[in-house]
Amino acid sequence: MKKINRKKKIGLALGGGAVLGAAHIGVLKAIREFDIPVHCIAGTSIGAFVSAFYANGIDWETIQTIAMDLKWLDLSGISLSKRGLLSNEKMGKLVEKHLGKSNLEDAEIPVAMIATNIVNGEKVVLKKGNTADAVMASTCIPGIFTPMEINGRMLVDGGIVENVPISPLKEMGADIIIAVDLNSGNKHKEPENIVEVLLRTFDFLIKTSTELQTEKAHVLIEPDLSDFNMVDIGQAPDLIEKGYYEAVKVLKQRVRS
Repeated sequence: MKKINRKKKIGLALGGGAVLGAAHIGVLKAIREFDIPVHCIAGTSIGAFVSAFYANGIDWETIQTIAMDLKWLDLSGISLSKRGLLSNEKMGKLVEKHLGKSNLEDAEIPVAMIATNIVNGEKVVLKKGNTADAVMASTCIPGIFTPMEINGRMLVDGGIVENVPISPLKEMGADIIIAVDLNSGNKHKEPENIVEVLLRTFDFLIKTSTELQTEKAHVLIEPDLSDFNMVDIGQAPDLIEKGYYEAVKVLKQRVRS
């Protein structure tokens, strides 16, 4: 069992999972309580959204407040684009509202976000450029959101290539990687709308590759989120509590005094 040595360089990987990502906020709460320094952070999809704020020095309480304003999967926003049902602009505007026109390379904590080039399937690791654009790209669930164009590349959700973003943290020199997987072992209820159908399909398709990716984490937090759906932001308080509970259970076994 790998212990968390605070003197080592610690990286935090926050995985995708749509609205289930509120559980990441509970994990951040636990990390603060255990006084664990985070020296670098990587996020995929909703994990990119949370990591953007945390990397810029925003505490978990404030991120919780911001998350409650996230109308990201609002079905009323259905677009007429031939490449997606919804526009991802709400996500970008919410990031800019709180972080302004910030760039990834200027964050207080080094941060990376994963996206996928939908033209050739290439993994794209975003470490520079506009923060809001990077978050929009990483959270651009294919079939739901219209792809995001950055530097001539058409980008969609990073979960296709690395749903729990551990590899960027290795490249950033992390000695210990704490990873959060929101989808492991969840038992799902029947989907209630087309967005849930698409999200569930996406989740199933990446499940095996995610299991292989998380084997490389030194500390793995896997909250059981079977009681929640992937679209209702009203679940956020309970998701945060669930993430916190599971993180405390794992971290109390791993933190060196």
